[in-house]
Amino acid sequence: MAKLNENELTTTNINLVGLGTEINGDIATNGDIRIDGILVGNLSAKGKVVLGETGKIKGELTCKNSDISGIVEGKLTVKELLSLKSTARINGDVSVGKLAIEPGCQFTGYCNMLDKEPQSVKSSNNYTEKSSDIK
Repeated sequence: MAKLNENELTTTNINLVGLGTEINGDIATNGDIRIDGILVGNLSAKGKVVLGETGKIKGELTCKNSDISGIVEGKLTVKELLSLKSTARINGDVSVGKLAIEPGCQFTGYCNMLDKEPQSVKSSNNYTEKSSDIK
């Protein structure tokens, strides 16, 4: 089912790249996608990306939410929650809003937590100490 929302076409369909399928090229979707096959290229999804245990991505992954059980070789940018399952193997840098890692996951790379707090809120907190206050 497709609907018009904020001048964009969105979909509630779930895309599937099945086991035994290999795609060489970039994928862009407005919905969710599950990958159990192999993607050699970049993936951009406005919804959730699920990478099954047999799934493998060689390239950049950008999405809203993601559950990873397979292998990713490349940069991950997840705006909200990235959940790395125990079978996940990540080799690349990660930028996320929130990160959940199960024991057993292998992660090699740097992690950057995306800044969601407005600059005006940061500067107004009361955690600033003055040197004259310390005795």
